[in-house]
Amino acid sequence: MGEFELIRRYFLPLAGQGKSRSLILGPGDDCAIQRIPAGRDLVFSVDTLVEGVHFPKYYRPDYLGWRALAAAASDLAAMGADPECFTLALTLPAADEQWLAGFAEGLRAASDAFGLALAGGDTTSGPLTLTLQVHGTVDEGTAIRRTGARPGDLVAVSGTLGDAGAALEYLAEPAPTPDMAALLERYHRPWPRLELGSSVRGFASAAIDVSDGLLADLGHILEASGAGASIDSARLPVSASLARLKGDAAVAYALRSGDDYELCLTFPEDRWGAMPENVKRQISVIGAIQAEAGLYLDGTDCSAGGTPSGFDHFRGTG
Repeated sequence: MGEFELIRRYFLPLAGQGKSRSLILGPGDDCAIQRIPAGRDLVFSVDTLVEGVHFPKYYRPDYLGWRALAAAASDLAAMGADPECFTLALTLPAADEQWLAGFAEGLRAASDAFGLALAGGDTTSGPLTLTLQVHGTVDEGTAIRRTGARPGDLVAVSGTLGDAGAALEYLAEPAPTPDMAALLERYHRPWPRLELGSSVRGFASAAIDVSDGLLADLGHILEASGAGASIDSARLPVSASLARLKGDAAVAYALRSGDDYELCLTFPEDRWGAMPENVKRQISVIGAIQAEAGLYLDGTDCSAGGTPSGFDHFRGTG
């Protein structure tokens, strides 16, 4: 199958997915066209996923299509952006039609679920690699940055942490228990917190998505904001399935494992109090920002000697 037939058959149908208000022209020309309304800022990010580094070899293609777009869209959630569209550059070892059909189906489902329309892309031959660029918009000047955390702000996280990292141990499990299956679902089909990110815009002082592990990602906020933090491990939200499978070790997974794509956020106390209750119910306060440098876990500085351990794209894992 040639490149243009591959695109026509598997990816042009995705151009109609999503609900982008700004995409004027999608796949089929030399460039896509996006028109940003007056008073809005364009927010965009690019992610590259490599087989054997960011996902297992021989990973199910429908899972990969979903996970690839979810991971990229999570960056929009961290900025509080409303999703618009994405581009895809796909490097394939071979034009395997069964693989392509599964991948396109997973990507289509994610595109529809997240409200991201396919704007264009490219295909080529080589080791399996995916590069996705996602575009979103925010009201001018309202994007949530990593630089806004200030002493006294609350540190909070959405959802539960650690499930996806623990799921790696069960990828080859032939008959997963219900608890294992719950963790595997978090790994195979993560949900970027797009709606929550948009809801905390104007309330959160800083944010980042938890892709490399809580300690590592919170460390990025602290470095960018020139601040420190203290967190309480007893307040970390973990799922019942993770707690049953890992017991006391569940906290370690919540702290250091990635791929959850939850949000780590900071809030001035007055803004936290002003947030709607239905938004606060999705978030757990786990600590506070402090002026003193360092990231303190239960009173012990776990950032001594550098950024806390998490996923490293050149080492593979933390």
